[in-house]
Amino acid sequence: MKNPVTLAVLLILTSALDFVQAAATAAQEDKHAEEEIRRLNGEELDAFLHKDPQAMARLWSDDFVVTNPLNKFVTKQQVLGMVESGFLVITSFDREIEYLRVYGDIVIVAGGETVVWGGKMPNAGKTEKLRFTAVWMKQAGRWQEIARHANIVPAQQPASSG
Repeated sequence: MKNPVTLAVLLILTSALDFVQAAATAAQEDKHAEEEIRRLNGEELDAFLHKDPQAMARLWSDDFVVTNPLNKFVTKQQVLGMVESGFLVITSFDREIEYLRVYGDIVIVAGGETVVWGGKMPNAGKTEKLRFTAVWMKQAGRWQEIARHANIVPAQQPASSG
């Protein structure tokens, strides 16, 4: 091919096609990661409802940490201990994911939860609304939760008419 303009156009088109293919592949990988994280979130709820610390341990990284609704910063082992001792029991658990964003091997999940506490929790028998943020990371080829923050949403006080 002796025409340099034609060669330049072909190189540009080839580069553009490579870019489009790479973007499509990345979008498909993000979609697959999102589906997987949504599935794992469901497994986490089931693990709490079935008081299954072994399932929790599989879902959480060994260095998993939580700022929990009791305003305590705890490790994976401490949370598992609370579940095993019967202190941390959740009898009803509903999670609404409002935000999920994939950043390569990191996924941020945030939303609201409604829980009914059981066991020896200070609010056992009460229904509470929570806000949460969770961070998942792909480690050794599988997704694990590495950090979580959850806080109790204060009950709304009725507006006073004054």
